Amino acid sequence: AGYERYQAMLLAERIPHLAKSMIGTFAKILPDSPRSKNNLRRIKRFLCGAALPLEQRYMKWIGIFDMVMKKNLYSPEFSQAINHAAPLSLIAQYLQNDRGLTRLDSLLRTDTLTYLPYDLLVKVDITSMANSLEARSPFLDHHLVEFAAKLPAEYKMKNFVKKYILKKAIKDILPYENIHRRKMGFGVPVGEWLRGDMKGFLRETLLSDTFFNRGYFRPDAVKDLVNKHLRRQADFTFQIWALLMLELWHRRFID
Repeated sequence: AGYERYQAMLLAERIPHLAKSMIGTFAKILPDSPRSKNNLRRIKRFLCGAALPLEQRYMKWIGIFDMVMKKNLYSPEFSQAINHAAPLSLIAQYLQNDRGLTRLDSLLRTDTLTYLPYDLLVKVDITSMANSLEARSPFLDHHLVEFAAKLPAEYKMKNFVKKYILKKAIKDILPYENIHRRKMGFGVPVGEWLRGDMKGFLRETLLSDTFFNRGYFRPDAVKDLVNKHLRRQADFTFQIWALLMLELWHRRFID
């Protein structure tokens, strides 16, 4: 239980129902920040998600495009052709608590069955193998995973302390500052690349007639997304990267 969103999920559960509607209204008037690593942006993201039902909250905090952004981007024809509720229905099936799990264990189970195999592990495998490396994840030994899954939830997060039992287990082995250091991923400055060396490629790809003629997205909405990012009026790194990968995939495997 090492992600901050687990803390946020449990905190949101403690907010009274009547207060959630006021929180959602307050969140909408907070200004957007053009920087991804910004406390105001994190606060707004939390407040916007806290007011939502569980599956929508999960998608809001782990997803790239929220429902409002998707509806704004989709062309009318494409929007009518798809089932907008499908992603939420899928996540709701994973989150449904028919196994007597605690909320934290339900979230961990959902991540283990979705986020881990369909996002993190596949990216690690692709990037490592592309550089002739064999990446291994010792914590994914199935005996260890099964053991951890059976532990009481308070061993995984206690009083909002993440990875509680793991930190206790290694406290006499590793320095304090290492154990309690904030979680770090393997992020790269894609946002700056898109504004710099990749700007020409980005424009040629996402602002091309080839991309727009596919009919999935509204050209004006995509242009607005790209231009706001390039002008530093917003940080749409993940959204632009996802659209860019979709187009490159389309050109390689569909065209």
